[in-house]
Amino acid sequence: MLFQLDLIEDKIELFEAGDLVSLEKKIAEKVEQNRAILLGVHSVSHQMQIDTDGRRHYSAVVHFKMK
Repeated sequence: MLFQLDLIEDKIELFEAGDLVSLEKKIAEKVEQNRAILLGVHSVSHQMQIDTDGRRHYSAVVHFKMK
């Protein structure tokens, strides 16, 4: 029986929320989880959009990379 472990070297995760505080909280939780598998934040991109009703939508893309 062959048992092989593959390490994750790159990982991109997408996040969205209705307010900036919630978005930051979601990202912070994932940063801690990914730290456990030896991934650090490589880059972050974020956007804010306003719909026709005037509500704001926040989104972010976080690129995690092996340390």
